[in-house]
Amino acid sequence: MITFQSHKSNPARGPALGIRVLTLMSLSIVLMVLDHRQNYMDTVQRTIGVVVYPIQVVVDAPFRFWHWVRDSTANRGELQLEVNLLKTERLLTNGRLQRLTALEAENARLRALLEARPHERDEIRVAKIMAVDANPYRHSLVIDIGKRDGVYDGQSIIDADGVVGQVIKTGLATSQAILISDPSHALPVEVSRNGLRTIAIGTGEFDRLDLPFLPNNADIAPGDLLVTSGLGGAFPAGYPVAVVATVNRIPQQPFADVTAVPSSALDQVREVMLIWSANNATTVGADSETGERDD
Repeated sequence: MITFQSHKSNPARGPALGIRVLTLMSLSIVLMVLDHRQNYMDTVQRTIGVVVYPIQVVVDAPFRFWHWVRDSTANRGELQLEVNLLKTERLLTNGRLQRLTALEAENARLRALLEARPHERDEIRVAKIMAVDANPYRHSLVIDIGKRDGVYDGQSIIDADGVVGQVIKTGLATSQAILISDPSHALPVEVSRNGLRTIAIGTGEFDRLDLPFLPNNADIAPGDLLVTSGLGGAFPAGYPVAVVATVNRIPQQPFADVTAVPSSALDQVREVMLIWSANNATTVGADSETGERDD
């Protein structure tokens, strides 16, 4: 009897795991060195990037969609809030416009009343300062216009901020003026808020005037604007003079201690303006005619 013996074949055994890992590591090192020095792998990387990009888009799509929904909702809320704020501001603006309309009508009525009353405008001419007195106790200056330009003694001088002083001596082409801060100068003023009249006296300091003739119960307070009262005829009424700085009421004294800061920076003036008021202009014209006759 013949017996056949079957031989079971063993599968071929591959390389050991350690050899495969070492081979892959060596291949990776070689590829990195070549890519670093020769850039051989750029084409492969670009190709892989093109192939992988659609996958990245598909994977990232849900996250993009979620961010878009969240941003759209937030923007809608912000827009709604902004619309509500604009509506509120519009209501407030309409309320202010109604008030401004009433004020405009009131101003129109007042303007009509002022135009109904005859008034004359002051004539003003600009002059330059030629010299300043160096005496600290005598605040005066010299300007570049005189009698030939119609300047007269006692004429008021202002600048862009307020009253500066007045002319005390006129020459043919120049004039000497005294500042309101000079200790010998006194100026009739009134409080613009209530019409309270008093006298502002120079102190020898450019930034301070005294008001020594106000009783303790006078209605005056720091911040009140002092303007020319027009009394005395030297200064036309209504020009700013100073702002009240301090008010000290002394019970034992009949008068309060009141100081004010001149509206004009008297120690920094470079150009001034001379005022010819209507009454003074008439007087000057008469004096000029008399002078011509005397000549």
